[in-house]
Amino acid sequence: MNATGVIVEYNPFHNGHAFHLEQAKEFSGAETIIAVMSGNFLQRGEPALVSKWKRAEMALRAGADIVFELPYQFAVQQADIFASGAVSILEAAGCRSLCFGSESGNMESFHQTLSFLEEHNADYQEKVRVHLDAGFSYPKATSMAFLDLNPQGELVDLSKPNNILGFQYLKSARRQNSSMELFTIARKSAGYHDEQFASDSIASATSIRKALFSENGEIECIRQYVPETTYQGLLHYKKEFGGFHQWEQYWPFLKFRLVHLQPEKLRGIYEMEEGLEHRFLSAALQAESFQQFMEKIKTKRYTWTRLQRACVHILTNTEKSEMPNKPLKAKYLHLLGMSKNGRKYLNRHKSDLKLPLISRISSHNAQKLHLDIKASRVYAMGIEGARDQNLMQKEFNQPPIMVD
Repeated sequence: MNATGVIVEYNPFHNGHAFHLEQAKEFSGAETIIAVMSGNFLQRGEPALVSKWKRAEMALRAGADIVFELPYQFAVQQADIFASGAVSILEAAGCRSLCFGSESGNMESFHQTLSFLEEHNADYQEKVRVHLDAGFSYPKATSMAFLDLNPQGELVDLSKPNNILGFQYLKSARRQNSSMELFTIARKSAGYHDEQFASDSIASATSIRKALFSENGEIECIRQYVPETTYQGLLHYKKEFGGFHQWEQYWPFLKFRLVHLQPEKLRGIYEMEEGLEHRFLSAALQAESFQQFMEKIKTKRYTWTRLQRACVHILTNTEKSEMPNKPLKAKYLHLLGMSKNGRKYLNRHKSDLKLPLISRISSHNAQKLHLDIKASRVYAMGIEGARDQNLMQKEFNQPPIMVD
């Protein structure tokens, strides 16, 4: 069976994602779609709207066949490490292709951009260093360095979020000598960061979340932008747990952690650079909300995303020694769920998988997944209803979701 892979967060799954899955099958000719999906905390340093189990179920009911979790050590990371872990999982799962959405929509331009940067790597790295020394954030410094090289021809705009990720997927695939063919699909109607609804049926996940958390945020207001299975899934989650997850719910826990940590301990947390610890500790004593806290610690040098990721690592007590500081490959396939077609694929290809398949967490593999387990338990603390309903224990008692 021919499989194509997608790298996703589905926060939440919406009509644009459904279009992506349809196009992925059409472009690749694949019979099976395998999704690598971030767990309960996301690449931009945010708690997911609903748990990874509910998001996996939404994906399976809307067209995905297999959902593997992207481990915490890759999911809450900068783009190159995020991409490296995700690509390695799809390769290990036997995907013949990888299909991603981008603002560009032109795969050849990605290849040309990678070749261009490889050819000018020394100059590029020097220009990045100059801009970093001038106080710019790393993403801004890389974007400025790219423009400084005066790129000619049909190259990708590396200031766009999906283009950046797509470029890193291609770079990771080449670095890992992957056999997968890469395809890209132009994003439809809504931009990644759009906060307003842009059409009658397509909206960004950002705008959907903003609507759900607005003053009168009823789920009905986003119904036209998501598949009915997502709509019903959100209704069920809200009824079961009393609401959705967002940073403000975790602020008391983050503040507690900060006011009790000594500066030297805080320096040992992943993504905390020397000097940041004092800024964090000072802001924690003054801020009354997560939004206020972020506004106090934000500087030109550090992006909002980078600072949010550091906050997640503080919340989960993730130390520098526990996280990779360069792109690495995943070490296991954690199965969150599968369709009937996905079960058929795994039954046929189980012996060909290049990484151990974990479908239930046991004492044997709990140590291997300790970051994911810890993150899930912290995630469950965000909603009182989730604590009451034992979402904290779901890592151990939840079998892979089966959807027919």
